[in-house]
Amino acid sequence: MTTKKIIIAISAAIPILSILWALDIPLLLEIEMAKAQFLACLFGMAIALVFLKDIDSPFSKIHIPAYAAALTSLGCFAWIGIEYQRFLMDFAYLTLEMQILGAIAIALTLEAIRRATGWILLSLIGVFVLYALFGDAVPAPLTGTNVTVEELAIYLAFDPNALLGTPLSVVATIVIVFILFGKVLVKTGCGEFFIDLAMAGMGRKLGGAAKISIVGSALFGSISGSAVSNVVTTGVMTIPLMRRSGYNKSQAGAIEAIASTGGQLMPPIMGAAAFLMAQSLEIPYSQVVLAALIPALLYYISVFIQVDLIAARDDIAAVDAEYRSVAEVMKEGWHFLLPFAILLFAMFELNVSAAMAALYGTAAIIVGGFLRSYRGHQLTIKGLLNTLPDTGRSVMELIMIVGGAGLVIGLLNVSSGGFALTLALVELGNSSLAILLMVSAGVCILLGMGMPTSGVYVLLAALVGPSLIETGIEPLAAHMFILYFGMMSMITPPIALAAFAAATISGGRPMHTGMEAMRLGWVAYVIPMLFIFSPALLMQGSFVEIAIAFIITVVGVYFISVSIVGYFRQKLSAIIRWSLLIAGVFAMLPNSILDLSYAPMALAVVTGGALLFVLSRKAQYAGANCS
Repeated sequence: MTTKKIIIAISAAIPILSILWALDIPLLLEIEMAKAQFLACLFGMAIALVFLKDIDSPFSKIHIPAYAAALTSLGCFAWIGIEYQRFLMDFAYLTLEMQILGAIAIALTLEAIRRATGWILLSLIGVFVLYALFGDAVPAPLTGTNVTVEELAIYLAFDPNALLGTPLSVVATIVIVFILFGKVLVKTGCGEFFIDLAMAGMGRKLGGAAKISIVGSALFGSISGSAVSNVVTTGVMTIPLMRRSGYNKSQAGAIEAIASTGGQLMPPIMGAAAFLMAQSLEIPYSQVVLAALIPALLYYISVFIQVDLIAARDDIAAVDAEYRSVAEVMKEGWHFLLPFAILLFAMFELNVSAAMAALYGTAAIIVGGFLRSYRGHQLTIKGLLNTLPDTGRSVMELIMIVGGAGLVIGLLNVSSGGFALTLALVELGNSSLAILLMVSAGVCILLGMGMPTSGVYVLLAALVGPSLIETGIEPLAAHMFILYFGMMSMITPPIALAAFAAATISGGRPMHTGMEAMRLGWVAYVIPMLFIFSPALLMQGSFVEIAIAFIITVVGVYFISVSIVGYFRQKLSAIIRWSLLIAGVFAMLPNSILDLSYAPMALAVVTGGALLFVLSRKAQYAGANCS
């Protein structure tokens, strides 16, 4: 068997294992298997795939170390999986067998993490390893407890709160099935359907190219859950469209970057971090989806307003092309909506597990894909089978990231570092909640640079989440705060992966594209601060409270967006822009911060609205005189 076939077989085995587990096949076959045994086998396959992925030639002496590492990974983790129940009984005895297996498993894991993700995550793990070994020498209040190397190797490899813990469990049992769902959707032409739908709805409008990017990336991002892959998939078409329409290189790249980044927050699927959040908070995934809805809408409303104003300010026309109508696109691709309807119905009405809901949706895609085609895309047996190895290769890096996150969590637990860090941050929060939030936001963005959002979320949920909750913040709001700022690392220089990926397509300067993305995506830096103090923005409260909070926040977003762009029917003076900025800030501020009821908010809305009304009438008067 050639290396290529081995890679395909291992890649396909990863999603197959996840499907079998989701269907409870071991239970149906009366096979006694703990979840950790399943996780060990799957993780061993993922590590083997990391060592083999760059080999594209037949067996040779050059690749013997990679083959040996891959084979050792499969054998080591299979041994751990098969004998796991016995190892649990021997855990307290620190047996030589467990020490050797643990050391090999951790060494292979660290090297696989380095190969798959680079040095950032590996360096972070290294810091916590040193802390675990020498924590007693760290000054208070971060003093920890030191652990021996033997204890560390066994704990990290075998304890269900470390490598084989919750992060890996969520990815293995839920996320992989959802990624398969997305892969099958894309294989049937759903990506083209979303872009066509965006073009049909937005192509003829002012600044239509940018609006196509926003709508198309939001829709596509809801099934991909990855900002960078969203950029390179939809951006190859939308960025050239924006450039031809009149947006400059930095604007075109930035618009695509922020549109693609927001896809990780767009219900119903979102990114892997949403499943991790649901598991961490022990709440239904549907509750996370509902909580994410208003923030996601505010994010895209803000971006949409700004690109519309930029198009009017810079006289950017609609896209000059022939487009089908929305009705025509829907007539040909209506069957793509059925899987989403089934997915939502299964989760919200049938209350089945997220993995089973994804399998129901996947079954609907397969049936629709075989029966109907979309613009030449029709599912075939070969295409369906190819989605299995595609899924395995796609999740390989994610599995390494959550494995690394599991190691960090394990290191914090065994060294008492998590408790020490939480205590230090809680003391900071008691002195000033605003400072704690700003420090936490900075840590989220800093740790997120160069790492996917899901990996950042897992780390921050362990490092920062407990301290936010201890200061009295609602758990869901605290974790959404972490998710948002972890996500913003994708467009925040100096390592803004989504913005830099978009810059390679637009031809713009990466740093300029990143700064422009930050400016256009300003609302994503503000919303997390708002829902900390206004739970209504996370769908917590009465219908009236939620409606008022949403409407007033939209008004504030509009005022600030006009101020940032500096245009409303005409170019605005500095005084008008500052006035709208202040009005927008006071309109958005939750009354729990102001402690003055709704009076300042109402005054801000009236003042900003009056300014825009005067500007509108002035523009109408000037237009009438010109005509």
